Amino acid sequence: MTDQSDVIVKLDDRVRLMSAVLAATTHPDKAQQLKRHGTHFHARATRKYVEKFASHPAVQATQAMLDQGAPLEALFTLALLFSWPELQLDTVPRWVPAGYSAQLRDFYLVSKLETFWQTEKAGWEKAIKESKNMFKAVEFKKFLQPFLGTIEETFTFMPNVSYPADQELGMRFGKEIVCLVPPPMAWGDSPPWPYDEATQITMSYRAALTIYARILLLTYLRSNAQQLAEISKNDLPLSDHFKAQHPTWEDQFSMLFCMAVVAMYLEAHVNEGEYKAYVLIEKKARGQALLPGTVSVMRRYLQEVGGKYNNLIEFLPFFPKQLRVAQKIVTL
Repeated sequence: MTDQSDVIVKLDDRVRLMSAVLAATTHPDKAQQLKRHGTHFHARATRKYVEKFASHPAVQATQAMLDQGAPLEALFTLALLFSWPELQLDTVPRWVPAGYSAQLRDFYLVSKLETFWQTEKAGWEKAIKESKNMFKAVEFKKFLQPFLGTIEETFTFMPNVSYPADQELGMRFGKEIVCLVPPPMAWGDSPPWPYDEATQITMSYRAALTIYARILLLTYLRSNAQQLAEISKNDLPLSDHFKAQHPTWEDQFSMLFCMAVVAMYLEAHVNEGEYKAYVLIEKKARGQALLPGTVSVMRRYLQEVGGKYNNLIEFLPFFPKQLRVAQKIVTL
């Protein structure tokens, strides 16, 4: 591995604006109700700063979209579609309320967010520095290409010390795949860890590689929809609980695939200890007992691609059977 990286680390004020609007909605409280977690000092400062704008039309419109079930990914993808700083968009999606772009622009000006960000720039600069330190020598594309073919998309990592503070988001923006990630959570109400904290090294890698791999994989599978329709007739050996959470074959395989490639990347490019720790956490904390078997099957694929199989879609008809065998004989 060289010091060259195929992950671009940057900030985007359109994303920071959407985060600030989100801070004025009920989202932070609802996220805490789901699971108590400490938030970055900037997130807390942002929430306090924007609370007086809770009745602003941009906040109310965003709240209405959240109440109607709009995914956070959709809101942040929308933010990236706007021009900056004009916040103009030629064709606004039908689910977006009329006048929303003008409301966002007014919120940005009235709240004087630019001035606020200047007073808070130390937190953002630190997050960028830590993230660049984490991604200074990663080659995710080279690692993923044997599975997914030539990758033309740009990989972008955006550290997010605002909201959402409890989950990472993945968005496709043209030929750019954007990974928006909060700092690693600590226990309980403790503030989060730095992005480059030595004991949390897998967190940023897992988040970014999972998002890049999932978005690329789903695009790949949908481009091979005819073959996938036949392949998906063979059930995967999954628990009823797993199938309930992920009802389609496409979703089931993408979950297994993403966990496996993260594990394999950690083993190949970090160290054996991080690989084993990741597999153990996924098995025990998240009940992913199939992970070691999936890794075994994917290793076999890498050995045979270019020979027995030309690509992943040719291999997939054999994946369910091989996974059944592997889960019986493979342990950590």
